[in-house]
Formats: sequence, C-alpha cells, structure tokens
Amino acid sequence: MKTKIFCDSADLKIIKKFNTNSLVSGFTTNPSLMRLSGARNYKNYSLKLLNICKTKPISLEVFADNFSGMLKQAHIINSWGKNIYVKIPVVNSRGNFSGKVIRRLSEKGIKLNITAVYTVQQVRKIIKNINKKSKTIISIFSGRMSDVGKNPVPIIRESVHITKRLKNVKILWASTREAYNYLQAKDCGCAIITMPPSIIEK
Repeated sequence: MKTKIFCDSADLKIIKKFNTNSLVSGFTTNPSLMRLSGARNYKNYSLKLLNICKTKPISLEVFADNFSGMLKQAHIINSWGKNIYVKIPVVNSRGNFSGKVIRRLSEKGIKLNITAVYTVQQVRKIIKNINKKSKTIISIFSGRMSDVGKNPVPIIRESVHITKRLKNVKILWASTREAYNYLQAKDCGCAIITMPPSIIEK
C-alpha cells in the first residue's frame, strides 16, 4: 500500500507550489500555522487556501476549547468546501475527551481529522464514537512521542491493525521529524503521513 503524503503548512505560496505536485495528495493546517503564515482573519485566510486547493483534501482546525464552541466552528468550517476535513483535538486543554463532538459531527457525515492522538486507547475511543460510513482521519503525533523517548511504531501498527476493516478510517503519521519517518509509516501500513515542506523537499 502506498502511503500518501500530505503537506503540513498554511503558507499560501507553499500550498500553491505543492497543489500541482503529484507527490502531495493533500494538506493539513492548524491555527498556529495559520498565524505563522500571517492570517489575521481565520475565515478569510481559509478561503484563500481553498481558492488554491480546490480538490485535494485539506484539514482546517477548530480553535475553540469548549465542546459547544467546537461544534459551532466545525459546522461553519465544513460549509466552506467539499474537500475539507474538520480537525478536532481528541481532548481539550483540560484533558476531556471530545467524544460527544466527534459523534455528533460524524453522524452528520462531516469529514473529520481527529488530532493530537497519542495512545491506542484513544484510537479505540474514537472508533466507538464515529459513523463508520463517514470519512475519518486519526492523526497520531508520532514525532512528539519520539521527542520524549517513546517509540511511536507499536502504537501506529496497532492502530492500523484495529482500523484495517474500516475503509473510511485512515491512520495518519503526524509531527514528522525526518524523511526516514516516511519509510517507517509505510512499513506500518499507515495510510497517510503529513510532513512540513522542508521534509518533503528532502
């Protein structure tokens, strides 16, 4: 199985560059990347990104920390385009699981990218709360695990194993640190890896 490469960036020039590159199959962003790229108005900037990236999947994240805010923002973000995956953190800043948000959005067929996942237990909880017919990406923060001395490979492997029969659920290797991570992700059977532009160039 070929592991797809997504570009992790909100820079308009980079999105434009890689949007026509067959090596890159999609894009992931987050509010921090938006700010670094000069975004002052989240909606206006997102629409600029979507004006460039019209067909490839692109993840746009909610920035609310409470569940009612996440739900409201998710519906707004989803309305901006058909290629959008709404990015929802698996837990909020207080460590509360976003299960209710995930369930309600997934039941309505909204494509989701569940982000900042660190454990197989979290993956199992996500699976219990999604509509299996709705497309879902589960982003496992492998690089951040490696940063603190934890091997992400067993967690990725197990996550791929428990979702392999769910054709609409894809495991994504996130927070990539080096080009070698692509080979690791591919070896694990990971459907997607997201990389910053510098790693894609390598």
